Amino acid sequence: MNKRSATSRRENKPPGSYVTVSTVGGERVRAFVPAALPPDMESSADLRRTFDAALLALGRLDGISAFLPDPDVFLYTYVRKEAVLSSQIEGTQSSLSDLLRMELDEAPGVPLDDAVEVSNYVAAIEHGLARLREGFPLSNRLLRETHEILLRSGRGAAKQPGAFRRSQNWIGGTRPGNAAFVPPPPERVEELMAALERFLHGQPVDVPPLLKAGLAHVQFETIHPFLDGNGRVGRLLIALILATEGVLREPLLYLSLYFKQHRSAYYEHLSGVRDRGAWEEWLRFFAEGVRETAEGAVATARRLSELFARDSARVHAAGRSAGSAARILAAFRERPLWTIARLKAATGLPVPTVTRAVAALEKLGIVRETTGRRRGRVFSYNASLKILSEGTEPL
Repeated sequence: MNKRSATSRRENKPPGSYVTVSTVGGERVRAFVPAALPPDMESSADLRRTFDAALLALGRLDGISAFLPDPDVFLYTYVRKEAVLSSQIEGTQSSLSDLLRMELDEAPGVPLDDAVEVSNYVAAIEHGLARLREGFPLSNRLLRETHEILLRSGRGAAKQPGAFRRSQNWIGGTRPGNAAFVPPPPERVEELMAALERFLHGQPVDVPPLLKAGLAHVQFETIHPFLDGNGRVGRLLIALILATEGVLREPLLYLSLYFKQHRSAYYEHLSGVRDRGAWEEWLRFFAEGVRETAEGAVATARRLSELFARDSARVHAAGRSAGSAARILAAFRERPLWTIARLKAATGLPVPTVTRAVAALEKLGIVRETTGRRRGRVFSYNASLKILSEGTEPL
């Protein structure tokens, strides 16, 4: 970050302005319209050090992803963990295990609406990342596409999926008149989102990717362009920016766990930017979250690699059943929950062979049956699921 950049301790530039709007109920309320990015500020030495530490942690995360035997194995469940956490911030009660069971079509007792919302978020993440890999630009069109997928079913299906809002929304309270925050009026959304899109493309001035992600997230949340799903799309926007800017070879950085663990501070910092232009305080919080999250992802990847190596050695020492058991263990590395039928389809092994191999893994204490049923049994690679599920307990 340059000495003179988009951030500073000077907080004298107004972060935006208020306009008075009339609501459907006849109330006249003040709605906040944010100023265009980037803010005209200098970065302090302390903020630069915080960003340097975050970039160093991102470099380590990028490095370890290159040495993972199969990054897609880690990414598959990590994306799902992010979907669970981001959805929990919005009030869902679905766990990572619930989502994985739903994907197996074997989900007795899973809160279906919650699991559907989380599953939609997984699809939205994967769609956004796939579009970027195809060369599609990070744009308002892409954000609307991900939003449409996010709200395509479940409780948000009636909230104009894929379209910017055409009515006034608010945050907190029961109506705009007693809300904690009232975003811009609907007729300003298109122009504000167009300005945000230009900023993402380096206009009027380009800023470093991590700084861009921190600034853009707040701007998106302040505009609140959709009737529902703004928090989830806003958190996904961070990952999309880092992906399109090439910061990480694999999209392994997701901040929802950090935001969930520091919810009060997160909302206070958003309010601080809007109320008094406290960009530096937010950016320091954001960069600390990036560092902490990247370091956590590195530690998780290492623990999983050590677990897989340890359990593979145990399987190979098991004797005659080692060959088929190793193939089944490889499937459990990819996904921690399986049924016999799904394992047969994934490996091509006959049912009796799969059943014997799973029994061998059970005997070694590597997997266990979770349903207590005789049919449709679900087997769990508990040690792997435990590592991946850390922090995903419902709020």
